[in-house]
Amino acid sequence: MEQRQPYDGLIGKSRPESRPTPRPRLKGNVILEGNAGYDEARKVWNGAIDKKPAMIAYCADAQDVVEAVTFARSSAFPVAVRSGGHNVAGLSVCDGGMVIDLSRMKRIDVDPVRRTARAEAGLDLGEFDRATQAHGLATTMGVNSDTGIAGLTLGGGFGKLGRKYGLTCDNLIAAEVVTAEGQILRASATEHPDLFWGLRGGGGNFGIVTAFEYQLHAIGTSLLVASALHPYDQARGAMQFYDEFARNAADEVNVDAALVTLPSGDRFFSIAGSYVGSQHDGELALSPIVKFGSPVETRLATVPYLEIQSGGDALFPRGRRYYWKAQFLRQISIGAIDALLDAYARAPNTSSLLVFQHVGGAIARVPIASSPYANRDAAFDCFPIAIWNDPADDDANMGWARELWSALRPYSTGGVYANNLGDEGEDRVRDAYGENYARLVALKDKYDPTNFFRLNQNIKPTA
Repeated sequence: MEQRQPYDGLIGKSRPESRPTPRPRLKGNVILEGNAGYDEARKVWNGAIDKKPAMIAYCADAQDVVEAVTFARSSAFPVAVRSGGHNVAGLSVCDGGMVIDLSRMKRIDVDPVRRTARAEAGLDLGEFDRATQAHGLATTMGVNSDTGIAGLTLGGGFGKLGRKYGLTCDNLIAAEVVTAEGQILRASATEHPDLFWGLRGGGGNFGIVTAFEYQLHAIGTSLLVASALHPYDQARGAMQFYDEFARNAADEVNVDAALVTLPSGDRFFSIAGSYVGSQHDGELALSPIVKFGSPVETRLATVPYLEIQSGGDALFPRGRRYYWKAQFLRQISIGAIDALLDAYARAPNTSSLLVFQHVGGAIARVPIASSPYANRDAAFDCFPIAIWNDPADDDANMGWARELWSALRPYSTGGVYANNLGDEGEDRVRDAYGENYARLVALKDKYDPTNFFRLNQNIKPTA
């Protein structure tokens, strides 16, 4: 029989000083506040987050997660769940509670015949992509290779393949879930289908997913990409071109864009597209990107998919300070362009970005009621990203991002992507789920009526 670390259930109760601090019984290990390695263990991707949990429970398997949930519930501990720790608001760590950490659960089994993968929740998307690309397969998986697949999937999941194959959550076949009561359930279209519905975009509100099963797609190992860098004095016209081109693009085309600043201080508008399909068709589809205007730099080349997926990593290293506020657009109007260019000109440092993520395509053709993800009519997710190092610059950077977000607000749909929410309150959570919110509350009432899983973009139960 496997040996687990003993605990006596006394967390939060008076106990003699001589007794050891209780902890859950795990095959993995537990780090307590004050232990060696604690300060490193509590860090997450966003260096602006500085929270101090009472303990961090590194789980080795689903049964460890059950043990951790049972311990936390009996001890009245608040619980944060961490896989990749990439959430901008730092919801994967907490003050004074327990972090249930799944980052060491990294098994993945790929079936190249059925084109499926079963992946444990501790994988990041780089690890997932490497395993599936060994067979020329992939599914929609984010834009930074150290993003955890768990949070990405549970919130929806954007990526370069989304317009062709749908969101990450649209490609979810089944999930293994530990509930607030410590049960292990399999959720799929035929097993606990109501829970399965909620997991495909409803976040971490209904349990801890310990493993995901995905549908994969044959894409080969490289994609055609195109990019162009336009000077800031030509950005207005380039943004108009981008808006029209992106909204009318074929499903095989994903084209993101950003206002960027080089280390020299010079500002530009960058467009970067990719094509899922043959090189011949891709060249026809993407060539307008490199032919429009007078860009200072262009590229049209076939690039390994793994390189594309990790291409933005250098911009978003772990440990820097990050803040953003996001909203959806159906189009980028002239008014929106002028507001963005004016606000971006006041960016506080050269790391500041204004990002457009291209959605629509296959994403838009999934009925809204099919999953919690409700903002399927959007063409773009748009958000300023403030990036800096010195805590003394917090107010300037966060203030700039909020100012830019407010300037764009009149042109937005009012909706927001759950995975891009910060600590913005219940109303913005409702904006993420729209007409699906009431159904999510009913699901919360069934699977987590005490709101045990509340350190997330929280859907509150009615009780």
